[in-house]
Amino acid sequence: MELNVLNKTGKETGKKVILADDIFGIEPNDHVIYLDVKQHLANKRQGTHKAKERGEVSGSTRKIKRQKGTGTARAGSIKSPVLRGGGRVFGPRPRDYGFKLNKKVKQLARKSAFSYKASANNILVVEDFDLQAPKTKEFVDFKNNLKINDKKLLLVLSNENKNIYLSARNLKQLKVLTVSQLNTYDVLNSETMVLTESSIDRINQVFGINQEK
Repeated sequence: MELNVLNKTGKETGKKVILADDIFGIEPNDHVIYLDVKQHLANKRQGTHKAKERGEVSGSTRKIKRQKGTGTARAGSIKSPVLRGGGRVFGPRPRDYGFKLNKKVKQLARKSAFSYKASANNILVVEDFDLQAPKTKEFVDFKNNLKINDKKLLLVLSNENKNIYLSARNLKQLKVLTVSQLNTYDVLNSETMVLTESSIDRINQVFGINQEK
C-alpha cells in the first residue's frame, strides 16, 4: 500500500511511502483481536474491590439466643450473613484480572488492527516534526491542517517527544503513543491513525520486516 507523505501544513511533500503488506495487508483475525483487547482492558482493572465477610464486620461474638426451645432456627452470631449488618457471603476480594497471552498472538492482533485501518483508508503519513516548545495551539493547527479535527486521532511516534506529548495531552479525542506503546485497543479505538515517517521504519523493525524488502 502506497501513501503520500504530508507535512505539518497538510500539503503533499512529493514523497511516498510503502506500507508492508506483511503488516498492513494481512487477512485480519477477529479472534486474536478479541483476546488482545480483552487482556489490555483486564490489565487496566485495579481489582481493589473488597466486601467484609462475617469474620471482618464489627459486632459481638456472644450467642444471641439459646440453642433450643425458641421455636425458631438456631443462631450463634449477630455477624451471620442472614442477618442485617452481617458479613457478605462470597463477596468480592482483591484480585489480579491479568492473564497471559502469547507474543505471537499479540503481534498478529496488532497486524490485524493495522490491516483494518489500512483497508478503510484511515491511515495518514506525515513528515517527522518537532515543536520548539509545548503549545497546544500549534497542535490544534496541525489537526486542522490535516482536516481531522473532528475525528478521534492516534498519533504514532518512533520515540518519545516531550514537547509533542505536552502539546497534545489537553486535547480531547487525541492520543500520542510511541511504536513500543502501540496496542490493539488504541489502534481500533481511533478513527484516524497518523504515522510519522520514522515510526513506519520502527514498526517494520518491531514486526521483523527487513528494510530492504
